[in-house]
Amino acid sequence: MLLIYTENSTTRLQYICRFIFAEQLGITYSLTTHRESFEQHDGERLVYDENCTGENCFHIKPHRLLSEEGINIQEIDCFEFNGRKAFFKTEGDSFGFDIFAASFYLISRYEEYLPHEKDEYGRYAYKNSLAFKETFLDIPLVNYWIRDFGLKLNAQFPLLTIKENSFSFLPTYDIDIAFAHKHKGLLRNIGGLIMHPSLNRIKILLGAKVDEYAAYDFLDELHKENNLAAIYFFLVASRNSKYDKNISPYAHGMWQLMKRHAKLYKIGLHPSWRSNDDIKILQQEKKILETASNQSVTDSRQHYIQFTLPQTFEKLVEAGITDDYSMGYGSINGFRASVASSYSWYNLTTEKITSLIIHPFCFMDANSFYEQKQTAEEALDELMHYLNICKDVNGKMITIFHNQFLGKDKTFGGWKEMYSHFISQLQ
Repeated sequence: MLLIYTENSTTRLQYICRFIFAEQLGITYSLTTHRESFEQHDGERLVYDENCTGENCFHIKPHRLLSEEGINIQEIDCFEFNGRKAFFKTEGDSFGFDIFAASFYLISRYEEYLPHEKDEYGRYAYKNSLAFKETFLDIPLVNYWIRDFGLKLNAQFPLLTIKENSFSFLPTYDIDIAFAHKHKGLLRNIGGLIMHPSLNRIKILLGAKVDEYAAYDFLDELHKENNLAAIYFFLVASRNSKYDKNISPYAHGMWQLMKRHAKLYKIGLHPSWRSNDDIKILQQEKKILETASNQSVTDSRQHYIQFTLPQTFEKLVEAGITDDYSMGYGSINGFRASVASSYSWYNLTTEKITSLIIHPFCFMDANSFYEQKQTAEEALDELMHYLNICKDVNGKMITIFHNQFLGKDKTFGGWKEMYSHFISQLQ
């Protein structure tokens, strides 16, 4: 067992030690503030303190972040470490920087609690982030740090067993607009035909053609062929608004779509834009999805990736959500929390480790198409970059696609074929 000595065993330190040692490295460890029992320990020892007086101890000098209370502006100076960026540099210890404090800063999203500019949708703008400014947004930097840390520990303590993680891939889908024309109701379709007369729409409504957004059979076959589990997130707003444009959850076709997918896949809630300001709406939407699927719904991803820390996640916890898949940006691809692993959410305002599990994504089709202005071929190159990076760190790669990108709408020509090709490269 690895025994870790520290003068101050704060909740922040306990949290990041659990993530790094137990969850990522698979190392049995214990924290102690008792110097005498630490010195008597005959196993592997790590000192997290300014001074290291013991023999054969791994030593990390602490940055003040993990012993502080409250949220304060941090001075951060990045430097090169093993060919990648690092910060909270140290001198004269065993590693070269405080990996505990630096990892905590990134995965807690500490910077998002500080004053910052918002984007046009009221979200934390990615250009504020350290990862964007220091050009490491496209890699899971924390995973690389932990890998280097594990190797360094193992070099000093050869008997220390470090687990080998394995790469995994999880495809997820946001069903914002389930169908282009079907099941939208008489008035919406009449209005659409008046504004944009279309023989194609008439054929779809009469059942002579498949709806352009109906990619569901294609995805079923793709998942079956490649032995893939998936999660579908359904927007079930009972009232349409500027950003909530899905078909009514009470429409027969939409209701059946939710029931059908609940039998085949894990499904989650895609909370409406309106629910951001009203937890009662959030709870109502969760109930609608649970009724349609005839099962408890505990997974969620924010519509438009619209969330504010800590308020949004606090509401999700209150509503009974246990797993959230919103950790990424809604305008650029990359690793928002600089990690390709799931982790518990730490609420900085209450200084508590919560029960909410965060599952970061690194790629969303809408970012590529609308924001980064990529072609399907360029998006494939980016997907392959993230695939190779996640495999390199034995991390978890989560992608987001929307059904309309994978159907027959000419707007998204080539994306269906591109996605099939990408899936074929997973093995």
